[in-house]
Amino acid sequence: MSATRRKLTTIFSADVQGYTRLMEADEEGTLATLKDYRDAMGRLIDAHGGRVVNTWGDGLIGEFPSVVEAVRAAVDVQSELAQRNESRASEARMLFRIGINLGDVIAEGDDIYGDGVNIAARLQTSAAPGGIVISSTVYDQVRNKVAVGFDFLGALAVKNIDEGVPSYAVRIGAAEVEAPAVAAAQHFGRNAEQETAARPKPAPGASAVPGLGVFASVLKPVADRKFGILTVVMLGLIAINLLTFEGTFWAAWPLLAYAVLKGLGWARTNRRFDPSIAVLGVIGLGIVGINLLSFHGEFWAVWPLLALAFAAGLRWVMRSRPESRQP
Repeated sequence: MSATRRKLTTIFSADVQGYTRLMEADEEGTLATLKDYRDAMGRLIDAHGGRVVNTWGDGLIGEFPSVVEAVRAAVDVQSELAQRNESRASEARMLFRIGINLGDVIAEGDDIYGDGVNIAARLQTSAAPGGIVISSTVYDQVRNKVAVGFDFLGALAVKNIDEGVPSYAVRIGAAEVEAPAVAAAQHFGRNAEQETAARPKPAPGASAVPGLGVFASVLKPVADRKFGILTVVMLGLIAINLLTFEGTFWAAWPLLAYAVLKGLGWARTNRRFDPSIAVLGVIGLGIVGINLLSFHGEFWAVWPLLALAFAAGLRWVMRSRPESRQP
């Protein structure tokens, strides 16, 4: 009997988007393409120091001792498969979704089991066709070591994980546009089959609250930009204001704008609070700041604050839906 042990490893999970449709259109051709693409995937996994653990149907599970090499392998896989798909008709292209998680697993012989594997598989189902989604445990290890961008998708609901799993889409091409929409759909508890059918489209009726997650992703270029130059400019404006002071501290306005931008950057990347709710909080503080700086006896900010609180409440209720509703 094979010995059973636990270990920390990086799990790589992949499957084909729309595999049933491809099989119905051309069974033999789809099987041949699947074998060819999976062989290429296995070769790249091996080249990055990983190994293929298992394959079944259209899926593949691999593992890596290095988190960085796992992400690099995933990027290389999607890049090579995208090149192969260029010569195929759009309806015949085979697009893989990849999920990567760093977690503790049970190893028995050559197989691995446990929540670490399940999380990787769940991340994979949330990826856009041709895209990659990683857990926060992976992101923490690779964010400054891999030449790709990342878009925070929020806490992904996973069975048996009460708090959800913060996840990121790896920005490698067209997949980056679709991934936030997929994550928004998942926050509303849509099952995996519905997500697959509607993946290229925004979730019906989801724009009211999950759209805030997309808004947070749009803010990524602002959050990622170095604030050093802007900080120097702000200090310069404050110095000019103080040196030419005539009773009005006008530098408070650009200082408020700077604080809001900085706060939005923090809200997008923090993992202590829900990013969408954090964004609403920063916007609310900005509105209060505007009210106070232009105060004429009326605290009108209470009305937009009420609307923001209502939106935040809806967001909290939606992200806290019972786990039993998840697939």
